Amino acid sequence: MTYGVIVHVPVPVEFYDRMHAELMRTTTSPVEGLLLHIGRPTPEGFDVIEVWDSKEQYEYYNRELVEPLVMRLSPHQPPPTEMPRNEEFDVRGLIIPAAGLAL
Repeated sequence: MTYGVIVHVPVPVEFYDRMHAELMRTTTSPVEGLLLHIGRPTPEGFDVIEVWDSKEQYEYYNRELVEPLVMRLSPHQPPPTEMPRNEEFDVRGLIIPAAGLAL
């Protein structure tokens, strides 16, 4: 079942930029199950909006790639006072006619 999530992250958007650049550098093939990824700045930090083939694929990717990268990029940072918050949503009418990579 298609899975949609918005992750609200209360960390400066520059951290997203570093994470995104590192994931683009180290991920040499398409991420299995990822249909859509958008990052956007917010007044509190940044949001990540994603659509996946399944929640299990999303959880696997985060556990195996994103979380270790967060730890690697911020080893001396104190834990955030507020943790990211996930907002799941039902996906309706997803159309990606010319899917490709946009930096």
